[in-house]
Amino acid sequence: MIKSEKEIVSEFFKIVRSGKEIERASEFMAETVVAHQVQAENEYSVTRSPQDYSNHVQEMLDEYGDFSLEIQEILADGAKVYVRWRQIGRNNSGKEIIEIASAVYLVENRKIVEYWIQIDRKGQELQKE
Repeated sequence: MIKSEKEIVSEFFKIVRSGKEIERASEFMAETVVAHQVQAENEYSVTRSPQDYSNHVQEMLDEYGDFSLEIQEILADGAKVYVRWRQIGRNNSGKEIIEIASAVYLVENRKIVEYWIQIDRKGQELQKE
C-alpha cells in the first residue's frame, strides 16, 4: 500500500524521532537531507545522512533519557508536511525538560529530503537553570 507524505512523516516520528528505533532512519530519509534551522535569529542549514540523524536522536536520549514525544498537530499540503510536537524528558538531575518545536518536512519519492525546523531553545535554556 502506498503511503501518503503525511503517513510517512507520522511513522517517522513514531519510529525514529521518538527514539524507539533510531536505526531505521534510512527507511524514512534520503541519503542526504538538508535541515534548515534557526538559532538566536540566525538561519543556517546542515546536511545530514540518516546515520547523522540517528546519532542526533541518540544524543537526545543520552541527555534526556527515554523521552515522551507527542505530535500535537500534523498537516499536509502536497509533498510538504507540517508537524508541531511536545517532547518531555529528564536531565541528569531528574528535572523535567519540555521541548516545544515544529517543522515542515519535504517528502520526495517516499523519503524525507529536506526540513525546516524551529525549536523553543530559550524555553529549554530557562528550564535547565
